[in-house]
Amino acid sequence: MLEMFRADLHLHTCLSPCADETMVPLAIVREAKKKGLDVVGICDHNSTRNVKAVRRAGQREGLSVIGGVEITTAEEVHILALFDQQSDLDKMQQLIDQNLGGENNPELFGEQYVCDENGLIVGREMQLLIGATELRVEDVVANIHNFGGLAIASHVDRERFSLISQLGFVPERLQIDALEVSPLHSVSQAADQLPQIRNYPLVSFSDAHQLEEIGRVFTTFTGVSPSVRELGKALGGKDGREVMN
Repeated sequence: MLEMFRADLHLHTCLSPCADETMVPLAIVREAKKKGLDVVGICDHNSTRNVKAVRRAGQREGLSVIGGVEITTAEEVHILALFDQQSDLDKMQQLIDQNLGGENNPELFGEQYVCDENGLIVGREMQLLIGATELRVEDVVANIHNFGGLAIASHVDRERFSLISQLGFVPERLQIDALEVSPLHSVSQAADQLPQIRNYPLVSFSDAHQLEEIGRVFTTFTGVSPSVRELGKALGGKDGREVMN
């Protein structure tokens, strides 16, 4: 039997240097539950190191957590990669590490905290996470699919770091699973302003960098579980599943 799941699958933690230091696992999970969400996705910039901690907090509090990462391509396009299996997410991280250079300067860019599920800092990521990888858009999307994940183009309606802002268009041959509309616009507003995005499945996530931003927008999808696999079916309109914004 199909259920409805309210999903906000683009949240940053304190690992992202641009995120607030209060974005720690337990606080994120409790805020998401307070907002009535059924599932969240953790997508820090170019790193997955806080995903396991948020998953543990989610298990404790009764909230589904999807592991992911927001990858910056060589063209400075942001792509969300979402995975059901931690082992597949780890493969994606290994590829990112092989193609990302630069060292973080906390005074310039901010701290990049690794923490446990309670928010205790257990380390700092010294690689600069907000830099671009050497991977081109097509390679990022292809590898996400090779590792069993979904590829969603981040905030396509924004003037920076989106497919359209960086490339000027959505490449026809790009096997992208969906396009994300930012909280700046409703999905219908974005589609009116950017008619080309009407040809793709559309989702709306918060891109939260602060606790109060969690759940400010979300996408509802139907399925048998709040998983990446079921979301993929919903994006494709398969087996009676659908996406609602």
